[in-house]
Amino acid sequence: MLTFTRRRLAAVAVVAATALLGTTACGGGDDAAADGPITLTVDVFGQFGYADLYQEYMASHPGVKIVERGTGGNLDEYSPKLTQWLAAGKGAGDVVAIEEGLLVEYKANPQNFVNLLDHGAADLKGNFLDWKWNQGLTADGKQLIGLGTDVGGMAMCYRTDLFAKAGLPTDREAVSKLWPTWQDYIKVGEQFTAKKTGASFLDAATNTFNTILLQTAGNSSGYSYYDTGNNLVVGSNPAVKQAYDTTMDIIDSGLSGKYGSWSEEWVSAFKQSKFATIACPAWMTGVIEGNAGAAAKGKWDIAQIPGNGGNWGGSFLAVPKQSKHQAEAIELAKFLTSAKGQIGAFKAKGPLPSSPQALEDPAIIASKNAYFSEAPVGKIFAEGAKSLKPVYMGPKNQAVRTEVENAVRSVELGKRSPEQGWTDAVANAEKAAAK
Repeated sequence: MLTFTRRRLAAVAVVAATALLGTTACGGGDDAAADGPITLTVDVFGQFGYADLYQEYMASHPGVKIVERGTGGNLDEYSPKLTQWLAAGKGAGDVVAIEEGLLVEYKANPQNFVNLLDHGAADLKGNFLDWKWNQGLTADGKQLIGLGTDVGGMAMCYRTDLFAKAGLPTDREAVSKLWPTWQDYIKVGEQFTAKKTGASFLDAATNTFNTILLQTAGNSSGYSYYDTGNNLVVGSNPAVKQAYDTTMDIIDSGLSGKYGSWSEEWVSAFKQSKFATIACPAWMTGVIEGNAGAAAKGKWDIAQIPGNGGNWGGSFLAVPKQSKHQAEAIELAKFLTSAKGQIGAFKAKGPLPSSPQALEDPAIIASKNAYFSEAPVGKIFAEGAKSLKPVYMGPKNQAVRTEVENAVRSVELGKRSPEQGWTDAVANAEKAAAK
């Protein structure tokens, strides 16, 4: 999902994330009375869309109470806290969400998690896209760390009212034709900027950089910061430099609002209509609706992404061994990641299913999103999901990604030249990988 990615990186205000991750109460249902219903704690980030599914599950399992901790989306806060809980042997939820970019790091310590293959999960393999299933396995294939939730097919979300104000087309098919390439996207942005609407063309250079990188890597080598041998290749992988250079062109054209992704300022910019486009994996639709609010309903729409496809985000549900209710937690994870569960999550918050059965379901294919001007989200996202090309994530992917995006951000804010930013990106990525 809520990949940021998934990282499904989806979020409401960072304040909420901070409050969540400062919590020290233990998971594992420690607060449940010995003779009463057991409490299953689910740790998530972003908008997973599970609220109605929890109610359905509790209705059919009267001995189970579900408590979700989360709705913040800052992985830089969520992941360290989860890592601390796992290392301490207490504090983690009974079910925990893991973003795809961090999965390799957690798979390095498989002893922290229940092996789902020992609990009938092997029979569920056909319920997931092959590559999604394989991502959840350890390198030797003997342990399944997590069951896949979503994938992050790409699109571009845009404000129709701001496009109209700038004299640009507003129909989604017409808008898609404006930008077959990223250079075309820049040209449209320059046209938009010249009209002085009071809004920037896009939210943040880092979001766009990550989109271009994952798209470019998926269509070429299949990896970004690390190759499949876990060698750091930030400075030598053409996909990284190509994405960086294109992002520098976007910054140089003055198109970015410079709103730090996932910051309070970024959330406020949604509400105040401060930018017109945002790179939009499927899970981002829930983020936009949550941040922009009811007043912006019908003012957003969804067009094709410049370039060719791509995948950003996607998460997994795992069961820590420290859970005191492992059997019940496993069953809940299976339910939430079932085709039915993934369809329910998609309807609620937009994360695109990783289940072939869900992707073929009429409820998905015919789905439209009223918030996004009745955009046919099923057609936009689901039809290409089976052909998505995943990008390999190495052992320190999140830490390295943070340093590279920090370098992009420094250029965006005028603190570094593009050349200095690239030097920083490579050097700081190497330092992060060495820690």
